[in-house]
Amino acid sequence: MSFSIESKLGDLLDNPTTKEILEKHLPGISTHPQIAMGRGFALSVVAKFSGGLITEDLLNKVNAELTALG
Repeated sequence: MSFSIESKLGDLLDNPTTKEILEKHLPGISTHPQIAMGRGFALSVVAKFSGGLITEDLLNKVNAELTALG
């Protein structure tokens, strides 16, 4: 399975490798009180509702690492 910021947040959080990438760039994302609401959406969509906390720059960095996994 290949991963990207278009992957569902829940899938990214359920995989130890991709969860580590998310936590590296977005510390605390896996334990955020409202994270359950976003699990069914792509990370790129969740970012739009983050109030600016997940920036385009962060998305690009996360995406580069996720897609490099193959």
